[in-house]
Amino acid sequence: MINSSLKAITGIFLLLFSVKLSGQEPEPNKYTSSNKGKFFLSWGGNRESFSRSDINFKGDNYDFTLKDVKAHDKPKGWHVDYINPARMTIPQTNAKIGYFISDHYAIALGLDHMKYVMTQNQITNIDGIINLSATEQGAQFNGTYDNASIPLTEEFLTFEHTDGLNYIHTEFSRVDDISSIFNVQNTDKFQLNISEGVGAGVLYPKTNATLLSRDRYDEFHLAGYGVSVRAGLTFTFFKHFFIQGDLKGGYIDMNDIRTTSDPSDSASQSFFYFQRIISFGGVFRI
Repeated sequence: MINSSLKAITGIFLLLFSVKLSGQEPEPNKYTSSNKGKFFLSWGGNRESFSRSDINFKGDNYDFTLKDVKAHDKPKGWHVDYINPARMTIPQTNAKIGYFISDHYAIALGLDHMKYVMTQNQITNIDGIINLSATEQGAQFNGTYDNASIPLTEEFLTFEHTDGLNYIHTEFSRVDDISSIFNVQNTDKFQLNISEGVGAGVLYPKTNATLLSRDRYDEFHLAGYGVSVRAGLTFTFFKHFFIQGDLKGGYIDMNDIRTTSDPSDSASQSFFYFQRIISFGGVFRI
């Protein structure tokens, strides 16, 4: 009797247990296990370094080149302006919006708002000619120069792209999850990705220049093109939020820089740059 009762109870238990198991939904895939179809956007800040560059200035009655000109960035530091909508363009910033076309590859549109400031009062070499009339501003610098030394005083030249050196570009990148290296089990809570990207775009600077004591000029102008490469680490947490650190380098060629209100006055330069970037962002599906 007891044995038959135990067998009946065991049979009922196993039946109920099997029904419960068959009624359960399979465990869904983690949100972070697939990227295809996700959008992402980010906002952050940067520091930059620039190579020396030759800068050519030309206009009516002058055409000269300053050689190996040094420049630096204009950092704001940790500041509320980075998140103040009315002042977000004042610091050196980076913005990006993108889309994953597959689990590992993404396309993006980005704006690198850098700041380029020619180092004032440096001594550099000059080639070329300045032949202004005696009544024109800047006539005190008249001469024919052949690799001559000249101090870059404020009376001779101030030159900066501080609002800014705007690199508007598209980027193609690859992303790989390396969370397993650190034995991360639940990537929906924390995920570590490594990414590499290449980009190309145009330069739309607002150049602040005072040339040969003439009126200051400070307007936006499409000035040239740029190319870039990038590598970085992304820490994603709670599926939708991330902090990203990038190292980015590139080449800029601006052959049509406005320097005065007269369109016949222009400058050209090319140089390499190196950025260190920290960004904050989100990733989501629509």
